[in-house]
This record gives sequence, C-alpha cells and structure tokens, in this order.
Amino acid sequence: MLCIPFAGLLLCIAVMPLVKPEWWEKHQAHAVILWSLLFAIPFALFYGAPKAVETVLECLIGDYLTFIVLLFGLFCVAGNIKLEGSLVGNPKVNVIMLAVGTFFSSCIGTTGASMLFVRPIIQMNSWRKNKRHIMVFFIFLVSNIGGCLTPIGDPPLLMGFSRGVSFFWSMRLFPVLVLNMILLLTIFYHLDKKAYQKDITKGLMPEVKENEPLIRIKGAHNFLYIVMIVIAVILSGVLPKLSAFQNAAGEVIGIPIFKEVTLTVPAIIEIAIILLAALLSFKTTPKEVRVQNHFTWGAIQEVAVLFIGIFITMQPALMVLKSAGSGLGITEPFEMFWATGALSSFLDNTPTYLVFLTTAGAMHFTTGVATTLGVVPVKMLMAISCGAVFMGANTYIGNAPNFMVKSLSDENGINMPSFFGYIWWSLRYLIPVFIIDMIIFFL
Repeated sequence: MLCIPFAGLLLCIAVMPLVKPEWWEKHQAHAVILWSLLFAIPFALFYGAPKAVETVLECLIGDYLTFIVLLFGLFCVAGNIKLEGSLVGNPKVNVIMLAVGTFFSSCIGTTGASMLFVRPIIQMNSWRKNKRHIMVFFIFLVSNIGGCLTPIGDPPLLMGFSRGVSFFWSMRLFPVLVLNMILLLTIFYHLDKKAYQKDITKGLMPEVKENEPLIRIKGAHNFLYIVMIVIAVILSGVLPKLSAFQNAAGEVIGIPIFKEVTLTVPAIIEIAIILLAALLSFKTTPKEVRVQNHFTWGAIQEVAVLFIGIFITMQPALMVLKSAGSGLGITEPFEMFWATGALSSFLDNTPTYLVFLTTAGAMHFTTGVATTLGVVPVKMLMAISCGAVFMGANTYIGNAPNFMVKSLSDENGINMPSFFGYIWWSLRYLIPVFIIDMIIFFL
C-alpha cells in the first residue's frame, strides 16, 4: 500500500502532460506535495512520526541534496559553454556527435556530457522538422550507456568504487559499450537518413555559414569548472574511506540532523566545490554566451521538483527491495543484469545497484572482484554494472539527464515522445540490444 504514492506520481508524470498539459505545467509542485504527503502520513501512522521524519530526511539529505546540487552545477557550467561553427545536422555529423558525446560521458559523467552536447545537437538540427529520434538516441547513448567506463560516468559505479571496486575496473565494460554503440548508431544512421531525406524533399535546407570554422568554443575556460565538479565527485567516493573523516567507530563524521540522519563532511565538501564552480562559471562568463545558448532555468526547475517527489515516494519500494533482495533467488549474471536493469528503469539506479551488489557479495564466492561487501565474480559484477547504467535509458525517469534532455528539447520546439511513447522507443530499439548483450556477455 505504501508503494501506491510512488505509482501515482509516476502515473501523473506519464499521463498529465497528455491530458492536461497547461495544468500540469503550473501544478507539478502541488502534485509532488500531494503524493509525498500520501506516502509520509500513512508511513507515520504505521511506523511512527519520528521514523517517518527520519526516512524522509535521510532521503533528502543523504541522496537528493548531493544529486540535485551535482545536476545544478553541471547545468550551470555547461550552459556557459557555447559550441558553434559551420557543422549542420545530417546523418553522418549526427552519428559523429553522438559517438563523441557517448565517450565524453565516462569522462565528465552522463549529466555533464548531456548538458554539454545537448544544445549543440539541437542547434545543428534546428533547420530540420523530423528530429525527435535524434534526441531519443541522444538519451540512449550520451545520457546513459556512455557512462559505463569509469566511476565518474554514473553514480552506481561511484558507489562500487567507494566499496572497494578499483577505479579502472569498469574499463572491462569497453567491449560491451563498443558493441552497443555500433548497434545503436547503425540503427540511428538509417533512421536519421530517412528523416533527413524527408526534410530535404520538403524543401528544408540548412543555413550555409561561410568563412566559419567547423567548431568554435565560447566560454572554453568553463571546462576547468567541469574538472572541479569531477574532482568533487571523486572526492565524495574517496574521502569517506579516509580515517581523518571517520570517528572512533569507523562512521563518517558530519553534522547531526535528526536521529541517525547526518550531513557528512565529505558531502559538504562536494557540495561546496560544485556550488563554487557554478558561481565562478557565472562570474567569469559573459551573459551573451548564455543568451546565445537560450539558457533558461526551466529544465533544472522541472527536474528538481519532480525528482524530490520521486526520491521521497520511492522509499517503500527500496525498503522492500533491500529486505527481499537476497531472497529473490537471483544467482546468475544474466538474472542480475535484467533484475538490476528493470528496477533501475523506474527506481534510482544507485541504491538498486547497491542492493544487488550486496546480494552478490553475500553469496560467498571465492573468486572474482574483492569488495567490502564480499567477493563478486567478474561476470556478475559486469552484469550488475551494465544493468544499472544501461537500463536507466528505458524511461524518462530512469536517469536524471533523460528528463533534462527532454525538457530542453521541449523548450526548443522538438516534439518529444510522451512518457509511454518513449518507453515504446526503448522497447523497439534498446531491449533487442540488451538481449544481444545478455547472450554475448552474461550467459
């Protein structure tokens, strides 16, 4: 019963933009408050008010705060970088841009790469009418799949790193990434070629920019601030393991908030560095760069409002998963791949990853990757990692950059698929690729 508010909020996100778009745009926050209260009040009746307050605060302080600050920082810094030039959107150029953005995701995170490349992709294809598929495959590749090679790429891998998985271990996923890129970019090229020919047939033509370089970067100094943010993310995984940030009991030190809820010192350091990077980015970049980027706060506001409700209302589902994870009978790599992926499509992929990593670590394997949770076989750890990172692409809420890319696309007049419409895209193009992954890598 306590999972109903989570399902209700997801249903609102899926249906209301279709049936009452203007109302939904104005009242998203009210819907989030309503469903959050419908979770919190019954939870308090069942477990007591102190437990309810502790659960909500643990979610907000322990998870949501660093999550939204990271998104905010990357959104601000990327908004102050302007990529321009004579490149125009056509199938070959779009394939190259998606490939480059996909590899960048492992270097600066899926959120950073999404915010850096989404505006140039939109601008390059602004002359085209048939272009929603470009942004859908952008979400598939840049916002999700590309983040699998390093702990910087996606938060689940960072959690693995903080629990003993070596920093460069996830480079083992390179063959899986390359295969997925080849398959998805091949599909994309044929889709884009057909759409491109339709646009040309209708008389649409790109503006020819003479005497312009292929690529020119305005606000290039902001890459230093992206590096600052990346360092902050790495520190968030490294500092809690240092004795200087632990008390005598081995717990991470911090500011007590309520009962067991603590804002840790490593989290404070991470937040401070990210906010400083965002501030410096705005202070050192001319306003005209943001004007040329059509920078607005709409996308980050929508993500901040909706995801605070998602984080709060999904707590019962995560509690059930944590308590029942070891009893699900999932013991094979391919089962871990689909179980982790299916839940990561709708729940936060970080705790989902940790649940199945903990489950695998408790199986008493003797060979594989040594973690603080136990030894996990290489193939099983690969399956859990790929499921968590890749299948966040299955829905708009599977990973935060998905919704940000959708919002920015909507702002720029691109008619993106609805919530269920997007799932239909993932069923047609992603799931067959994941089946191939399973057959080749996880059986």
